[in-house]
Amino acid sequence: MGTQFDQLLGKVNEIHDLEKVTWLLSWDREVNMPAAAAEIRSKQMGTVSKMVHELSTSDAMGELIEKATEELEGAGADPKGMEQSLVRHLARDFNEKKRFPIDFIKRQSEASGIAVQKWKLARENDDFSQFVDCLETTIELCQEKAEHLGYEDEKYDALLSQFERGLKTADVRRVFNAIKAETVPLLEAINQNSAAVDDSLLHQDFPVEIQKQVAPHFAEAVGYNFAQGAEVGTAAHPFASSFSRYDARITTRWYPDFLSTSLFGTMHESGHAMYEQGTGEELERTPLARGTSMGIHESQSRMMENLVGRSRDFWKAHYHVLQDAFPSQLGQSTAEDFYRAINKVSSSFIRVEADELTYNLHIMLRFELEQAMVNGEVTAAQVPEAWNAKMKSLLGIVPPSDNLGCLQDMHWTGTSFGYFPTYALGNFYSVQLLEAALVQNQSIEADLAQGKTGELKKWLGENIHQHGKKFDPPELVTMATGRPLDHEPFVRYAKQKFGELYNL
Repeated sequence: MGTQFDQLLGKVNEIHDLEKVTWLLSWDREVNMPAAAAEIRSKQMGTVSKMVHELSTSDAMGELIEKATEELEGAGADPKGMEQSLVRHLARDFNEKKRFPIDFIKRQSEASGIAVQKWKLARENDDFSQFVDCLETTIELCQEKAEHLGYEDEKYDALLSQFERGLKTADVRRVFNAIKAETVPLLEAINQNSAAVDDSLLHQDFPVEIQKQVAPHFAEAVGYNFAQGAEVGTAAHPFASSFSRYDARITTRWYPDFLSTSLFGTMHESGHAMYEQGTGEELERTPLARGTSMGIHESQSRMMENLVGRSRDFWKAHYHVLQDAFPSQLGQSTAEDFYRAINKVSSSFIRVEADELTYNLHIMLRFELEQAMVNGEVTAAQVPEAWNAKMKSLLGIVPPSDNLGCLQDMHWTGTSFGYFPTYALGNFYSVQLLEAALVQNQSIEADLAQGKTGELKKWLGENIHQHGKKFDPPELVTMATGRPLDHEPFVRYAKQKFGELYNL
C-alpha cells in the first residue's frame, strides 16, 4: 500500500517484536526461571512493558495511524481486509492505551511479576496469608484500571471489554442465568443416578515419565503442529503461549495418580496453540496475529479438549496408545470404559479438572466474586470465606483447604479481572461453531468418527483461525455460524450426551 501505511506497519512490527519479548520472558518465568529471580524478572518485564506502552501511545504513532487511515479510505481499501482491520484495531487500541499513565503500566507489570511467585508459594504451602497482600494490590489496580478505561453501566464492564469486546456484564449475567436454569435440573438428575458412571479407572498409578512420553501423541492427534510448536512443557498452571505462528508453546501439569489432568490439559492447550498457528501469514508481526477474544480462544481449546477429546469416537481410534503405555492399568479395560470414565459428572474443587456441566458453575463463582471485589463488597482478606460460601451454594461442597479453593488459579496474580467469564463463553461458542461446521462440511462427521480432526481443523482455519483479530467476536461468530452467541447448542449437546450416559 502507500507510504503512510508502510511506515505505520514498520513501527507496528517493531512494537510487536518488543511485546513478544515480554511474552517470552513470561513463558520462561513460568517454565524455567529459578524462583530467586522473580524480583529481577518483574523489573525486566516492567522495563520492556514501559517501552511498548511509550511507543504505542506516542504522538508520532497517533499521527501515523490517522494518516494511514485517511490514505486507505481514500484508496477505497477493503473494509474487511488486513490493512483496514489493522488501522481500525490500532486506532481503538491507541485511544485505550492513552488513558493509562506510564506509571500505572509499570506498577501493573511489576506487581504481577511479584504476585506470581507469591501465589506459587502460597499455593504450595496452602497459606493464603502469603498472597493476601498481592491480591489486595491486584484489586486496587483493577479498580484503577476500570476508572482509566471508563464505563457507562458497571465498573466490571470496563474489565470484561479487555477480554471479550462487544459484551457487557449484564449480557454475560443473562447467559449464565439461562445456563443455570437449563443445566441445574440436569445436574440434579445425574446426581440421583451417579453410580451409573465409574471413573476409578483414571485414579491409578500412572508414572509421570510415561505420561510425558504419550502426551505428544494426543497433542498431534487433535491437530497441534510440532513443526510450528515446541514440545509439551510443565507449568504449575497449564497455559499456551505464542511468539509467532511458527513458534507456539504448550504446557500441562502431571499427577502420578490421576491421568486426566495431563491428558486433557495437553489437548486443551493444543487447541489454543492451533488457533495462533493458523492465523493468516499476512498478519504476522502485527497485533492481528492473535485470537480475536479470550472467549473465542477458549472455544478452540474446549473444542479440542471436550468435543473432540472426550468423544466416544476419538477413543475408539486412540485408546490403544494409552493401553500400550499403561498395560497393567488399562490393558483389561475398553475404549467405552474409558469414554464413560472421562465423562463422569460430579461436583469437584478444581476448575481445570471439572466436568463439562459443573465447569460453568466454577466460572460463575469467579465471575460473581470478581464483581464483588471490584465493587468493594469483598476485600482480599475475605476472599477465602466468600469463595467457600459460593462453592457451597453453587456446587454443594466446601474446599478443605485454600489450595483447593481460592488459591488454585493464577489469574488473580495480575489485573486480569474480566477474564474468567470467557472460559464459560468458550464452552458455548465451541458447540455453536461445531454445529455450524458439521452442517457446512459433511465430511467432518466422517473424519471425527475415525478419530481424525483434519477436516474440522480445515474448517476452523478458514472460518476462525486465519482471521486472527481482524473481526470482533459477534461479527466473527455471525460470519461463521449465521448468528451471534447462542447458548442453546450447548444445552442440546449437554442434554443429549449426559442423558445417554446416565440413562435419563
